[in-house]
Amino acid sequence: MTTRDRLLGLTVVLLWGLNFLAIRVGLDHFPPFFFAGLRFAVLAVPALLFIPRPPVRMRWILLYGTGFGILQFAFLFTAMRVGMPTGLASLVLQSSAPFTVALGTLLLRERMRPVQVAGLVVAVAGMAVIGWDRLEHATLLPVVLTLAGGLGWAFGNIGARLAGTESPGVNPLHLMLWTTAIPPLPFFALSAFAEGPITGPRALADSFSLAGLPALAALAYIAVLATVVGTGLWTALMGRYPAGMVAPFSLLVPVVGIAAAWTFLRETPTLISLVGGGVVIAGAFAATASKPRAARAAVAAPAATAALVGVSRPGQPEH
Repeated sequence: MTTRDRLLGLTVVLLWGLNFLAIRVGLDHFPPFFFAGLRFAVLAVPALLFIPRPPVRMRWILLYGTGFGILQFAFLFTAMRVGMPTGLASLVLQSSAPFTVALGTLLLRERMRPVQVAGLVVAVAGMAVIGWDRLEHATLLPVVLTLAGGLGWAFGNIGARLAGTESPGVNPLHLMLWTTAIPPLPFFALSAFAEGPITGPRALADSFSLAGLPALAALAYIAVLATVVGTGLWTALMGRYPAGMVAPFSLLVPVVGIAAAWTFLRETPTLISLVGGGVVIAGAFAATASKPRAARAAVAAPAATAALVGVSRPGQPEH
């Protein structure tokens, strides 16, 4: 990999790691379901107007959009709203990688190699450590919700994988942008039911003020920098290099997420949570490691964030 492309990979890591800060800022102003709907709506409108529909069956777009968009962000945003630390969320969301491998085995009959099985066991052990630590110091519910978000992302990965397998020439960025049309209406309906019909619109109106500018800036960051720029760079790198060479960059995202939360939000993670997070990352790396060249169908480890938005090549989960 050239020095320029390494720097591009690190740029993606920075954009996706800081994305968790943007989510926190947005959730401090908007209710979570309404914020999730906004996060996709600002991309869905131009995508439907200017991006041609990918040549894949609508069922795969629906599966991708439901898992990656609705389930992941409904659980992640709720978890962060009810107390999930920003940095820890970027770690626990790494669970999407082993979840994807497990779902690929159960639903797509993909064979798991011994190293992948070991990676899954290690990742589950890391999640158990984090859960135990949170139960000791706070409530376990935010961790469970974040894990559910990771599982939702994994189902989205399966949809992306099926779409890519069925239509190998599909533009992965176009596919991802079209899936943004799936979540807005369900999220806005859920917001009206659970958060109140005027709560979200009132928060949006209030955001067009000096006090609400940080929330609008956070929304713009998530949509433009984290999604379009970050995903575009990641897709380009995936197109130039083997997944096993690019995927390890995503495992640096929690490092940026934790450091940013530590610096700007004064979130100090416990040592046990850091150890558990390291175990999760190690397990995710092993579970999604590239296969030998003779049978290369590598999967790339996803990164966090509701924030961590991306696309997949056939046989790879997106980032």
